[in-house]
Amino acid sequence: MLGAMKADLRTTYLGLELASPLVASSSPLTGDVDALRALEDAGVAAVVLPSVFEEEVGEEPAGPLELPPAYAELLAGAKSALRIPVIASLNGTTSGGWLRLAELLQQAGADALELNVYAVETDPYTSGAAVEERTLRIVHRIKSTVRIPVAVKVSPFYTAFAHVADRLVDARADGIVLFNRFLQPDIDLELLTVAPHLKLSSSDEIRLTLRWIAILRSRIPVSLAGTGGIHDVEDVLKLIAVGADAVMLASVLLERGPAAVGELTAELGAWLDGHGYASVAALRGSVSSAGVPDPAAFERAQYIAALEAGV
Repeated sequence: MLGAMKADLRTTYLGLELASPLVASSSPLTGDVDALRALEDAGVAAVVLPSVFEEEVGEEPAGPLELPPAYAELLAGAKSALRIPVIASLNGTTSGGWLRLAELLQQAGADALELNVYAVETDPYTSGAAVEERTLRIVHRIKSTVRIPVAVKVSPFYTAFAHVADRLVDARADGIVLFNRFLQPDIDLELLTVAPHLKLSSSDEIRLTLRWIAILRSRIPVSLAGTGGIHDVEDVLKLIAVGADAVMLASVLLERGPAAVGELTAELGAWLDGHGYASVAALRGSVSSAGVPDPAAFERAQYIAALEAGV
């Protein structure tokens, strides 16, 4: 029989004290109170609810703005049923919409906000710099208005992502979630129409997140969360080793159900115990670029080494 877990799995994310780094990311599972209870019972340390979209928020001519009733009920139910932090996710389209949603979610009792910056820029006259400035203004306005912590879930499609991350810190973001996963459409050849296509992640997708958390860990003073491609305990350990404060789970929960959380928690503790780590904190950042004076040179060396190895 295995001995009791000794390693301390606790972590801090967005200033919230969590029992472990394992967080249920936004997915259909987190949109149901019964499923949320099952996730908490299985050991998840926090939950991120599905995004509420600006298009869903009705604007009454005579009366206060309100959240969609279904979302308000979900948030209220989650707060009533769970002891763990409940993070609300939001996606706006206008500056006023982002701000209004943030205020409504804070009033409804969310413990923190995740700004789901998901937008495909199709205007050829909108520059990358303009897109960045728009996001930074939104983050700054929200942080100037709400009191609860705010994380920004971003895409990897920036020319100079380290600079964007640094400016998000200047805009007072409390954390960054790396990375948002764009859903890629397909084509229905019979109907000649664009068809939605949702494919769950694979472990290969984790590599881009690993790279950037490793680069940013010692360079920006905010929480970092890794998402996309986490399917087994090795994926969890790799993200912690490069410096992640939280590990966001979605596809693995949809594939294996809430029980996957308990399995990953036990495997995480067993690995730490077996390798002489007293805590998650002792492992965190041990494989980041913290000790490298020139991260760009380090990255180039890894690129050359990979090519020479033929992988």
